[in-house]
Amino acid sequence: MSPKPSPAGGAPVDALLDPAFLESAVQRSMTEVRQLRRDAEQQEVNLSYTRRLLQGRLDIVRRELQRRAEDDGRSLVDLLPEILAEKGRGPAHGLGRHQTVQPARPEEYESWVNSLTPGADLSAISELSDKKLETAARSLAEAEKGLSERRRGVQQVMDGLAAELGRRYRDGEADVAALLADEGRH
Repeated sequence: MSPKPSPAGGAPVDALLDPAFLESAVQRSMTEVRQLRRDAEQQEVNLSYTRRLLQGRLDIVRRELQRRAEDDGRSLVDLLPEILAEKGRGPAHGLGRHQTVQPARPEEYESWVNSLTPGADLSAISELSDKKLETAARSLAEAEKGLSERRRGVQQVMDGLAAELGRRYRDGEADVAALLADEGRH
């Protein structure tokens, strides 16, 4: 049995999800809190990207299992436009955040997703047994659930940091002119 991959996002996300992280934000300077918010945003983008990779693989594996069960004569390649169009997928559960940054190190996230299906090379999906595909589907679905939970946690941290920034402006602890000057330097 292969070792279980580390949780999505690894140590940087673990640090964000530590309850002490948000608790300590109130003691930091405005510049530091804004930087923490940017760091959290980057991790959320990384997790979102990873989730899209993972979900794409899961969709393909599930559709291959369905194709085999229905035996309609079409190949998986023939079905790709249908799979990629996300037919039959329910509504998105994300928070619809506008992303202003790109994923950092996408090759690491692809490697992580690939590690979820040891012994099942999805690039040769037609050669895999039903059992290996079913195992891959379970592994991917389980990882997607955990990844989504971690992503929601990071989004809550982002919201908490934004609330702290908002509180400081509202309570007069921070100055908008200083923010604009600071942002102009970045």
